[in-house]
Amino acid sequence: MSSSPKQAQLALGFNTQPESSSKQFKPQNAEADQAQAATLLSKAVRKAENIANDGLTINSPIEVGDESYWLTSAELTVLLNDKMVGQSFQGLALRTRSKVAKSSVCEALGYVVPNSFPKVQPRFPGQCFDTYVQKSNNLQVWNEELAPDRRYVIIGVDADDTVTKVRVITGADLAKLDTTGTLTQKYQARLIRGANHLELISPNDTEVLALASSNLAVTLSGISPTDAPSEKQLLPISAIFSKLSSLISMSFPDIGITQERNRGAELHKLVCKALGYDNYKDNGQFPDVNNQLLEVKLQTSTTIDLGLVSPDSEAKLDLEKLFNDNVRHCDVRYAIFFAETKSGVVTITDFYLTTGRDFFSRFTQFGGNVLNKKIQIGLPKGFFLDTI
Repeated sequence: MSSSPKQAQLALGFNTQPESSSKQFKPQNAEADQAQAATLLSKAVRKAENIANDGLTINSPIEVGDESYWLTSAELTVLLNDKMVGQSFQGLALRTRSKVAKSSVCEALGYVVPNSFPKVQPRFPGQCFDTYVQKSNNLQVWNEELAPDRRYVIIGVDADDTVTKVRVITGADLAKLDTTGTLTQKYQARLIRGANHLELISPNDTEVLALASSNLAVTLSGISPTDAPSEKQLLPISAIFSKLSSLISMSFPDIGITQERNRGAELHKLVCKALGYDNYKDNGQFPDVNNQLLEVKLQTSTTIDLGLVSPDSEAKLDLEKLFNDNVRHCDVRYAIFFAETKSGVVTITDFYLTTGRDFFSRFTQFGGNVLNKKIQIGLPKGFFLDTI
């Protein structure tokens, strides 16, 4: 006999009352964060030593995901924070400050500091990133579009020009922070609801992740949702669908249409718990549940905003290889939840799960253009708190 959605939710330990969803699940604790950072720093230091020992320059080509030389964004973040926080740029002219910052980045990553930094895009071609020193919260990118797969190393300094924090973020994630309308969504899709409230659009993962189908007994207890995906921890798409289907009919408080990111965070918490994580963590980067290569979207309208990267793109993700292959955008799993809002409550009514490759087989694509001019993005309060 099949169980109802609410019975399935109770079996998972959920309380179906809307007021309780945020109280049921705690953010990842500081001790777990420190352990995660220590592991990342150890890997980053090893790669920086490889770069130094093998005499690589900032122009030396490195394959995305190379286990010896490519530093993932998370590894870059912990290494640059370890090496640069506390450094002073006081008294330096802006151009000099920029060069000194780039030189410090070179030293941290094991590169020999070049005599000059040619005006190429990006300035660090081998690792595919640019650097910005930010005293204000107004980030300016001049004379080019945001490149979705490029990393932007943003070095925060205080009123005394001392480095306080470094954050690394991709262009695709940076574009999400724009609230002015300057950045038009390049990719969008239309959700047309059907009679079936549960749809597994992709019954199987892409060939890159196909070996994950043997991981049916995976337990995610003690693992962070923002950890890098692992061959032994990756659930198959069918198992993800089974676990997340229990969220149908779940409700949580509606904090308002202007609080879209925070409203999405409530859903993200429910997703993490349904998958089996002990804690909730979101670093604001793609994909939302990095450990499962899962992007989560909450829809209260039929327009799905996809940002600067098409789900079916074969561009490589900023991750180490899995099953000896690079992970691409099209390998990511997309969990689309449609919800209705009424009387201050958001209620999930429909759930769709697809690979990026199959995304447009179900959702009709449309979209606008990205503006090619100076881009100004206001970095939100707490921007440097979201790191790994």
